[in-house]
Amino acid sequence: MITLEQTAHLAHLARLELTPAEITELSGQLGAILDYMAQLQNLDLADVPPTAHAVNTANVLRPDQPVPSTLTEKLLEIAPAPEDHFFQVPQILREG
Repeated sequence: MITLEQTAHLAHLARLELTPAEITELSGQLGAILDYMAQLQNLDLADVPPTAHAVNTANVLRPDQPVPSTLTEKLLEIAPAPEDHFFQVPQILREG
């Protein structure tokens, strides 16, 4: 269990300004976290292989390959003021 003084010290190190009520609440929460961590440390994990993720996952994305697109031409056809292969838009930044 973590004491109120230890919780206040941790809050000070973290540059947190806590009221006495907040320190009491946080002390209980930190105590519960530390108790749970102690339970995890007591588990026998000798036969459990190390993993990077809790479940096995596979990349479900397709390979990234460039393909020709006619979307640009269709968009430029309906643009109000196309110029070459670009959209012409009003200037929004001013110099000086």
